[in-house]
Amino acid sequence: MMKKTIALVLASAMALTLVACGKKQAKQPEQSTQDQTTPIEGEDYTTGDAALDKPRNEDGIGEQELLVVSFGTSYNDSRRNTIGAIEQAMEDAFQDWSVRRAFTSQIIIDRVAKRDAVTIDNVGQALERAVENQVKTLVVQPTHLMNGLEYDELMDELAKYADSFEKVLVGEPLLTSDEDFQNLMGAITEDTAEYDDGETAIVFMGHGTEADSNAVYTKMQETLADAGLNNYFIGTVEAAPSLDDVLAAVGEGQYKRVVLQPLMIVAGDHANNDMAGDEEDSWRSAFTKAGYQVECRLRGLGEMDAVRQMLVDHAAAAMAK
Repeated sequence: MMKKTIALVLASAMALTLVACGKKQAKQPEQSTQDQTTPIEGEDYTTGDAALDKPRNEDGIGEQELLVVSFGTSYNDSRRNTIGAIEQAMEDAFQDWSVRRAFTSQIIIDRVAKRDAVTIDNVGQALERAVENQVKTLVVQPTHLMNGLEYDELMDELAKYADSFEKVLVGEPLLTSDEDFQNLMGAITEDTAEYDDGETAIVFMGHGTEADSNAVYTKMQETLADAGLNNYFIGTVEAAPSLDDVLAAVGEGQYKRVVLQPLMIVAGDHANNDMAGDEEDSWRSAFTKAGYQVECRLRGLGEMDAVRQMLVDHAAAAMAK
């Protein structure tokens, strides 16, 4: 019997055939969002009401599924206002499709389950759920910023299910084409236009990665510079440009104030702690020590209409292929 093929929509818009391999993961039993949990020592319970979020893991969904794959966050309000808003935008745009959620971070999945009694599927569980729901056409749209290590792991996971669906179509990450960089530049500059007064450095903090795809941060900086948007600066927590690089770049100007905002889909742990935290090594503390008036905006990219539309467009392009 011939293997079914998975059409993968990548940056090159080429279709690839994958071979099924490996053992599928069993779906974990669901927990009720009404269960009462025992408080976890050291865990933050001030991140919003988890009950307002929608895990999107229902069954009986029909033959067409749009699976939105995110890294995830345990910050409940941010999860609802970013990932949840992206998923809702997908549902509004593709009303003939059942939109479902998967997170790639098992640590976050486990934390939310233990703290809030909310069950979120990992990728393997979401794919197994789709199989059990007898989905025939599966579109997978990642909310990842780039085609990095997590994106590669997602593709590897999908390869295990090559025989399980008639079609699997994968949309591109947020920053893939030159047009994507232009669109994201428009989104972040419009969102922060009120701060662009010539005396304020507007700094966006990304995550960073050891993969070659870390180059997206330098390209984003170059895109801003080419447009004459010289008051905008891009840095990362774990790669280059580093905090020291951004401090030096901002120091070359005559700025009095610095606005910090995450260049991440969610405003989660990195945004709240590495960027806006009170610790000595946070970005907020570093810029304050350097003599700037600092304002932190805990606003993930997923809260921006233009960013949500970019991901909707990527999903639409996948469906067209």
